[in-house]
Amino acid sequence: MNNTGTGTVRPSRNLKMKLSVAALMGAGLLSNASVWAQTTEQTAPTETPTVVVTGVKASLIKSLAIKRTSDQVVESVVAEDIGKLPDNNVVEALQRVTGIQVTNRAGGEVGTLSIRGLPDVQTTWNGRSIFTASGTQVALQDIPSTLVRQIDVYKTRDASQLETGIAGQVDVKSLRPFDFKGPKVSLSARGTYLDPAEKTNPQLSAMLSNRWQTGFGEVGALVNLSQTRTRYRNESVTPGAMVPFASPNAAEVPAGYTPLQRITDTSIWTPGTLTGLPTAAGSTLDFNGKAHPYYLSRDAIFQSDLQGDRKRPSANIALQWKPNSSSVYTFESMYNGYRDKAFNQLLFSFVDWWGDLGSNPAGTITTFPGTNIIKSRTVGNVYGFNSGDYTTSATDSRIYALNGKWDIGDRLKLEGDLSYQSSTFHSEFTATRIDRTAPSITVDFNDGGDNTAFRFNNNADLTDPTKWNVAQFYDTANRNKGSAATANLTGVYDADWGPLQTLQFGLRFDDRKASEANRTQSAFLGRNLASLDSRYQSTNSNFGTDISDVPRTWLEPNAYYIRDNLDEWRKLYNAADKNFLTTDQLSLQKTFKVNEKTANLFLMANTQNDLFGRRLRGNFGVRYVKVDTDMTFYKVDATTKAVTATSASKSASKLLPSMTLIYDPVQDVVVRMNYGETLRRPGFGALNPVLQLGDDVSKVGYGSGSGGNPDLEPTRSKNLDLTAEWYFQKDSALYGTLFKRKINGLVVDLRRKVHVDPADDPFRNSTSGGDHTNGYDYVINSPVNASNGTIKGAELGLIYFPKGLPSLLDGLGIQASFTRLSSSQNVPTANEAGVIVSQLETPFFGVSDKSYNATLAYEKGPVSARLSHVWRSGFLSSNEAALFANPIGIWRHPEKSLDMQISYKINDNMSVDISGVNLTNEMQQQYYHFGDAGNAQVSNFGTLQIGRSVSFGLRWKM
Repeated sequence: MNNTGTGTVRPSRNLKMKLSVAALMGAGLLSNASVWAQTTEQTAPTETPTVVVTGVKASLIKSLAIKRTSDQVVESVVAEDIGKLPDNNVVEALQRVTGIQVTNRAGGEVGTLSIRGLPDVQTTWNGRSIFTASGTQVALQDIPSTLVRQIDVYKTRDASQLETGIAGQVDVKSLRPFDFKGPKVSLSARGTYLDPAEKTNPQLSAMLSNRWQTGFGEVGALVNLSQTRTRYRNESVTPGAMVPFASPNAAEVPAGYTPLQRITDTSIWTPGTLTGLPTAAGSTLDFNGKAHPYYLSRDAIFQSDLQGDRKRPSANIALQWKPNSSSVYTFESMYNGYRDKAFNQLLFSFVDWWGDLGSNPAGTITTFPGTNIIKSRTVGNVYGFNSGDYTTSATDSRIYALNGKWDIGDRLKLEGDLSYQSSTFHSEFTATRIDRTAPSITVDFNDGGDNTAFRFNNNADLTDPTKWNVAQFYDTANRNKGSAATANLTGVYDADWGPLQTLQFGLRFDDRKASEANRTQSAFLGRNLASLDSRYQSTNSNFGTDISDVPRTWLEPNAYYIRDNLDEWRKLYNAADKNFLTTDQLSLQKTFKVNEKTANLFLMANTQNDLFGRRLRGNFGVRYVKVDTDMTFYKVDATTKAVTATSASKSASKLLPSMTLIYDPVQDVVVRMNYGETLRRPGFGALNPVLQLGDDVSKVGYGSGSGGNPDLEPTRSKNLDLTAEWYFQKDSALYGTLFKRKINGLVVDLRRKVHVDPADDPFRNSTSGGDHTNGYDYVINSPVNASNGTIKGAELGLIYFPKGLPSLLDGLGIQASFTRLSSSQNVPTANEAGVIVSQLETPFFGVSDKSYNATLAYEKGPVSARLSHVWRSGFLSSNEAALFANPIGIWRHPEKSLDMQISYKINDNMSVDISGVNLTNEMQQQYYHFGDAGNAQVSNFGTLQIGRSVSFGLRWKM
């Protein structure tokens, strides 16, 4: 839905002069609360000139103006100049916004964004819902900063706005020709040096805009182009899951076991519990009615050296026509592309029981004091493999939109919007394993700094091809498609009837289609690596020198060369296994398609009255949404390739009320109360019941898998916000918010064990696990609406530019915010049949209970500078694979980043800047924990080296 012109209270008919935010700033009226024209920049008449904002100070002041004049709780990031956000992409630009938390800083960028701890964000472009492929959100990282003039983060919504996204809405606004008074040209070039890849990456952009008076009205045209390349490297070291082992002392070992043998019998203990097994020294398990002590240790160790090359081409065009003073038409289109090639060099070794612990097993381990958790151990004759994984990914997303605005007489304004978008994501994955049995491995699971260290003993040369055999080859691909045709009509009627100021109304229809297709196959070769062409080998170097004492170089299959000669490689495996298909036999098989039609109606009344002599504004609305979903699922027989199609349909409707009250108790103070209800509809992939199976790579006796649930219902959230804002000077403000989200029908995964017949088993020829001759067991995760939760908290923000500072410090300012969150949800656990047997309360994933950001800004003469620090406390990140882990909760250490930017304006047309990200070279670390089980010291999980980046940019405009 295009919300342009419908999201704010309109002034009454007797106020003919509508002021834009930019005009308010220019007039110096932002410090006067009596200025109550509630038209933001996006709703101002087109003929109102836009003040060009330059400099970090002006950008922050304008964000305050948007916040003050909006009915909703809104945070904004405004471009400092034409297409000049202070960061490289939309997600990075939002990390300093109050209540925003970001994580997954890898590959040279931030990967995940949440609003007040929730990741379910409605993403829009100029008010229109946008998405990537078959998903429900767009990858905001794909939108470069040079295409953006403003980003608005709506933490509350009213009835006129889209109902989805219980976390909030991120609306990205692009440039249009009527934003400028005349011709504009902007060119920029930036180079970013990124560690640990040690590569310099270019970012180029160009914008050209003009407007003309013609015999048929005023017209304008704008073209904006961007190209970004990032060559990155992610290095990580991770120990495996924590599982129980028999005692190292022969007198304490149960019958049928040997010292330090891994206990895999699930009748003795239950894998996948949130709380995990007790970790106190001397803890026991019951073996046929007799208690025996056990020890907890990791089953494996692995390190990943991922090197990638990512490109993002983007383009935006806009054409505008204003035939007269009462109408304006806008056609705009945007293209976002994504290309990624990633080579992951994986070293994996079991640190498990393999029958060779020497004559004194107890002497091969040490434990953390007071626990039964093994800190270090040495194991002989352990199996391991190296894997050369190569993934190519490509996304092409396009949107076309036509918008019209009309003034119908003095009282009625209408806006119509038609849009069509399409998005396709395609990826191919190949992975070749080489394996061996190493003479001996020694591991210290926490060698300091919560890092794991290990080494192979007895001259186990990791780069000698004669010691490695070529084993499995995995060959998969997938293609996701999405499209949507949307029609939207909204209106504002100037009632001017007592307290009732305006009536807003609208209707929207959206026809969304999505489909998914894939293919998968694997086979085993069983040849010595040295017997093959040496070009099929590659060796990495200089791995993770800042992490710990681990191997720095090892041999891998050369995934680049294999992909370039893929037909020959497939024929090699086909010769060993005729079921393995060669290039000319492969095709993708559709697994799922959906057609979802959504109809919306809304009505909202905007009011104004007096309370104790001060102005009280409000809006009261209701939004009706009806969704009809038709689904088709395709199951492919693993042997005959015959396809069976199954169809299903469902329909749902909701009535969502909203209410906003805005009161000015004293001058320069604004108080808001917002109540609204929002939805999170299931992702299309979550509806697909076709099983996606994974091989038993850890040799636990059963594989893993996932399958969707076509009966999923929308998650519904009831949202309450109370805010207070004090604009104590025209360029400064102190503001705070109390909020609560009560969420029903949260989607969680439940596990069940299923037996897959050989005909349906894609790994029927696998040698990784046990015998697949008669089929195999798989533990399947499927989503269900089986949880409710609450998230609540408080936010405090400040923008302050002190007055009366010495001349050198004049222009110094502060932007700071602090967020406190509390969350809880019930998480069910199920038995092997998938029946819920218990409930446990946990925090939400991805929610830090505390976070802050602090930015020191400086603006004086030609110099503009910013030094910022963002921090978030540790949080529950995800659950480990539940088929064997103990416990399964993975927590992140606190995360932080120190960034800077300095810009120098050479003249009115040219400027240069230098910036740095993660200047203190922070790492991303995780650990197992739940309740009393585990902590960062005894159950550290993994370390990812992120690296620093330094950029130099040049901008020219006229």
